Amino acid sequence: MTARGSSESRAVAIAVVSTIVVLAAIVVVVTRSPGWDEFKAYFLNWGYYRDSFEEIARAFLVNVKIFLVVEAVVLVTALLMAILRSLPGPAFFPIRALAVVYVDFFRGVPTILVILMLGQGIPALQLSWLPTDQIFWASVALVLVYTAYVSEVYRAGIDSVHPSQRQAALAVGLTGGQALRFVVLPQAVRRVLPPLLNDFISLQKDVALVAILGPQEAFRVAQIDASSTFNYTPLLAAAALYLCVTIPLARVLDHMQRRSR
Repeated sequence: MTARGSSESRAVAIAVVSTIVVLAAIVVVVTRSPGWDEFKAYFLNWGYYRDSFEEIARAFLVNVKIFLVVEAVVLVTALLMAILRSLPGPAFFPIRALAVVYVDFFRGVPTILVILMLGQGIPALQLSWLPTDQIFWASVALVLVYTAYVSEVYRAGIDSVHPSQRQAALAVGLTGGQALRFVVLPQAVRRVLPPLLNDFISLQKDVALVAILGPQEAFRVAQIDASSTFNYTPLLAAAALYLCVTIPLARVLDHMQRRSR
């Protein structure tokens, strides 16, 4: 074995041992705390977990459907908003100003208020040509809010591409639109993948806010089960389902970043 290989093996062994020691210390401290038995009864009851998991998992499909639709829309609308904010020249100032107002407003207003205003306000207008489905309007609210957040991520990526890249593209005969599409945007999107993932993980969790309008999504069902049994274990079942989505997303991004190096 080479010296480098020996050093790497020693580092791995140290990392494994230190991790085991830290985890063991946490387990000892928690399980020997005075309130451990009560905490275990209220939050770690396997019977309640087993009984509620199937119902919560079915409700979680609502979360997944909303998340996938909203994410797909936001990826497009946020990019368009970022491009509008990046348009050069005084002729496009009104468009840039409107884009700034939009971003400032929807980043400043709490998401739950936007969901309430649209989900309850729009159906209250009783306009026959508008949808009244609350899940639809909750999804629209999430699109409006996350378009504002994600557009800033895109814009940061666009601004991070050196102007010489665009100038070189124009010099070889590309139009401004072609330079943006084929030169600037590919680099910008690749650079902002980590913050994009963070926003979409936040989006997956914020889908639970649609429950304020009444739809039976995973968090609402878990709340109902917890209220009916006076036990909070069903909430952990909902948390486990959220982790089943967010952790694979993080690992996929790690893989993409390794391949792009």
